[in-house]
This record gives sequence, structure tokens and C-alpha cells, in this order.
Amino acid sequence: MHIYTEECRESEDFSKVERIGVDETAAHWRHDYESLFVDLDKKKTIFVTEGKGSGTVDEFAKDLVAHNGKQEQITEVSCDMSPAYIKGVTDHLPESQIVFDRFHLMKVVNEAVDKVRKEEAKTNPILKSSRYIFLKNRENHTAKHKQTFESLSISGLNLKTMRAYRMKEAFQQIYNAVNPSQFLYNL
Repeated sequence: MHIYTEECRESEDFSKVERIGVDETAAHWRHDYESLFVDLDKKKTIFVTEGKGSGTVDEFAKDLVAHNGKQEQITEVSCDMSPAYIKGVTDHLPESQIVFDRFHLMKVVNEAVDKVRKEEAKTNPILKSSRYIFLKNRENHTAKHKQTFESLSISGLNLKTMRAYRMKEAFQQIYNAVNPSQFLYNL
């Protein structure tokens, strides 16, 4: 299998690769990580290496050059907010712009909403057992969640948690906008 894989990789041509995505995955139970580099335009994995540090980006850059590519041709890199990936991209793909992926950004936003909810629940028992109401999008609410959300919305309590949830929804509108002016108009 290794021989076949290497033969196929030898014929790869990365001269047209401009936008890549990078993320890590745990290879085994012991937190052995592998970083995957994907051509975002072709939706194809083009490089895999052990680890999840800035050195993985250096290895990718070397492999890119070995397959007719240039570090300067990479214009966008989609990744999580890992300081190691940011450093690797900055050091080894200097012409690229870093774009944080939606999944990881929404994770940070949800954590912020939950932090506000936890703090407010200490003094306001109405928020007890409401965690998933605020972590889910409205379209994914169960009938019970919808009812509880409605009662919290019209309670007149001016909850910080509701304001945080509305900020989350406004942030998500960025991804639904066709162009920047549409997003600004909707705010």
C-alpha cells in the first residue's frame, strides 16, 4: 500500500493549488495527532503528516514545492485558531491570508453564550436547565425548548443570556450573507 501511495503522490501537481484547509485529527487513543492539508477548490486531501504544530505547515510547504507548487501561490489558509498553525502559516506561507473556519468560531461563540448563561443562572433560577436551549440554533429546538425559549423571550427580565444569544444569531448571519453589503444591511 505504501508503494502504491508513493507512486501516486509522485505524479501529483500542486502548481494550481491556491486555497488550502488544515486541521488535525487524533490518530489513536493516545492523542497521536495527524494534520491534514486539503485543496479547498478541488475538495481533495493533498498532504498528511504526523503532529499538529507549526512544523507541519513547514512540511506541507516543502511538499508543495516538491510537487511543482510555490509557497507564494497559497492565498488563503482555513484553519482553527491554533497558535501553532497561525505561526506555521505566517512563517512558511507568507502570502496567504488566514481564515478561521466556521466550526471553530462558532465553538468560541457558544462557549461565550454558555459562560454568560452560567453566571446569570447563579442569581436567576429561571435559567436553570436551559443550557441546550442556548447552545442549539432555534430551528433545532424541540417543542419543549421552543416553549421555554418563548417564555424567556417575553418574560420582560432583560436577560443577559438572551442578549448573548441574539449576538450569536447575528454572528451566524455573516455566513448566510451572499456579499458583505447584504450582511451590513441586515444588521
